[in-house]
Amino acid sequence: MISALDRLAGPEKPLAIEPADAAEFAGLLQSGQKRLADARIATLSPESRFDLAYNAAHALCLAALRRLGYRPRHRYIVFQSLPHTLGLGPEVWRVLAKAHDLRNLSEYEGHVDVDARLLLDVLAACEAVAASLITHANRTP
Repeated sequence: MISALDRLAGPEKPLAIEPADAAEFAGLLQSGQKRLADARIATLSPESRFDLAYNAAHALCLAALRRLGYRPRHRYIVFQSLPHTLGLGPEVWRVLAKAHDLRNLSEYEGHVDVDARLLLDVLAACEAVAASLITHANRTP
């Protein structure tokens, strides 16, 4: 049976099939965990904490895809694929998709408006991704 991720892989599709690499996975996991830890530092500006949390989530979601042997062609797909990589639902990936949109406004248009609620939601979503990734990493893919 073809998996949902396999249907998203191929030429002109958002994923490419590429063998998993344990060192790459470990590096992404470590990067995500360090950024998440720094995002929890309350004395940093909300914009810095948001940036750290968003990049932590991206690294962890990318690690989940790479663990299964896929490489994204677009940043956004790492969040959309969470139901298939880690079994996480819309309550997680929709928050991260919203964070992605805000990140793009910040990066490409210089518009940064991080409210406290969104920051807390991104941190919680990132925590959920981190916990699920650790659980899944202890199983064979």
